[in-house]
Amino acid sequence: MTAPRSRGRALLRHLAAPALALAVVASLPATGRPRPQPAATDPTAGLAPVAVSYATPTGGEVRGNFLSYNDFHGAIDPPGGSGAAVNGIPAGGVEYLATWLKKLRADAAAEGRRTTTVGAGDLIGASPLVSAAFHDEPTIELMDEVGLEISSVGNHEFDEGVAELIRIDKGGCHPLDGCQDSDGFAGARFTYLAANTLDRKTGLPILPPVDVKFVDGVPVGFVGVTLEGTPGIVNPAGIASVRFADEVRTANKWGGLLKLFGIRAMVLLVHEGGAQSPPPATPGVSDCANFSGPIVDIVRGLRPEFGLVVSGHTHRFYSCSLPNSSGAQSVVTSAGSNGQLVTDIDYSLDRRTGRFTGISARNVVVENGVRNPDGSWQQSAPGVYVRNPELVDAGARALADKYRAAVAPIANRVVGRISADIVRDARPNGESPLGDVIADAQLAYTKGDGAQLALMNPGGVRASLSYAASAGGEAPGEVTYGEAFTVQPFNNLVVTQTLTGAQLKSVLEQQFVGYQGQTTQRILQVSAGLTYSYDSTAPAGSRVSALALNGVPVDPAASYRVTTNDFLANGGDGFTALTAGTGRTTAPGFDVDALVARLAAGAPVAPGPADRITRLG
Repeated sequence: MTAPRSRGRALLRHLAAPALALAVVASLPATGRPRPQPAATDPTAGLAPVAVSYATPTGGEVRGNFLSYNDFHGAIDPPGGSGAAVNGIPAGGVEYLATWLKKLRADAAAEGRRTTTVGAGDLIGASPLVSAAFHDEPTIELMDEVGLEISSVGNHEFDEGVAELIRIDKGGCHPLDGCQDSDGFAGARFTYLAANTLDRKTGLPILPPVDVKFVDGVPVGFVGVTLEGTPGIVNPAGIASVRFADEVRTANKWGGLLKLFGIRAMVLLVHEGGAQSPPPATPGVSDCANFSGPIVDIVRGLRPEFGLVVSGHTHRFYSCSLPNSSGAQSVVTSAGSNGQLVTDIDYSLDRRTGRFTGISARNVVVENGVRNPDGSWQQSAPGVYVRNPELVDAGARALADKYRAAVAPIANRVVGRISADIVRDARPNGESPLGDVIADAQLAYTKGDGAQLALMNPGGVRASLSYAASAGGEAPGEVTYGEAFTVQPFNNLVVTQTLTGAQLKSVLEQQFVGYQGQTTQRILQVSAGLTYSYDSTAPAGSRVSALALNGVPVDPAASYRVTTNDFLANGGDGFTALTAGTGRTTAPGFDVDALVARLAAGAPVAPGPADRITRLG
């Protein structure tokens, strides 16, 4: 009896090699995401409490535990400013994340549960300078340090392209910058899953599609996918060699293969999500009333063996149950972002059938603060929380401090001044004060290339600029390079190209056109001198009007030099009309350099007026 089980386990472990099983997968039914159904009258219909019981065990139970998080984004340091707390509780920081993971593992072990720690993508990318300066190698090393075992890729794993993701996974020095910390880079010890990221030549996943863990002898299968819409939100130049397949079709194919090998309990790690409106009052309790988003339809199309779906991308926290293709409930979770929450998931398996018999989930805040006797949180200054040294994990702190020390001279260098908070929050017209400043900075940066106007994608503005002093030691109003980099962390190039007036209007019309399954409008931030009105309720193609440059109506037949980052110029965020530009030139440095140059130029920079665009409807 022992030998067959041993051979079976060996075969299951090799399922992570896609070439072995692709032929089997290709023969399985390709069931995709169902078409959206009319909304139910009851907005809570189909949303049940998070604790789900599936069946009475028939052959004894095996109990286990998953710990999950998502959208870490290289947040090695505790987030600051308005993002420092979760529902008033100071949270985050990798040395605190490590401590809470250890505590939750110990709690599970005391109940006889084996823990598997998993992620749902965007571990890296859009990262603070302490990680980004080293191409996110610090974050990967720290994910290994805190005990991550499996994660799906997310869209931000592709920020520097497919080849760089493969290097991050497999190891090796950066092809241009080398190994900056002089001690090499071994790659991820945890398993990155990319089941729906397929090489265009071979049709195979670029990274393992599945993994299998044994829990007291019972196998649990994992499938990892990113959102199918990834091509629309990363630089197209870096992903030309791959395509992104439907999430549901991919999950069900690989789930079918796992089932052929006798696996009846499955977990989908998917970098796509939803949101509850309004958000729950506390992160540990969520009934997910009014829950919506792409994850609802994804779960609705899944095989019933996917009892658990760990999701991400929306940066919201929730723990729900949603109906799968059989009408049964799958537990669906997300832990917000930046390592400020961990989802603690207990489950049980039927030892005979291998199926889930029950799953429950709760979100736990990664507290990092010190409480006052009255229960409030200690602050050294308004909004600046005192960190609790008793909650620091020494191993994670030592590794993080190595990179903090290396980047400090760059991060703490004061590069300019501002006269007040400059926020990225959009006004009702879709424009933001910081978006104006960035567009103006890029226009000034490319005047030598003949630039007449600049456009900036709102999703590329990742943080606000705060007037208050921060932990870096600078005075109020001073901006450090690290703070500027946090605003624009993508290292996009700044390019200028020629468009006709008609092409420019086509670009602006695309702000209201859905792409990659998304329907949200994307209002580009515009430089001073460019003005227009829009009515989003008007017919497609005629929503933009009164388009003018420096008060002169834009001539459809005339040529204009337009500056954007290369993400937009290559058609990112669905702005494919920008790819029609000609005479492209590239400025030296990156987009953050344009912002730094603006901050350093003369008087303190004021918030942009956010009044260049007029919304009519």
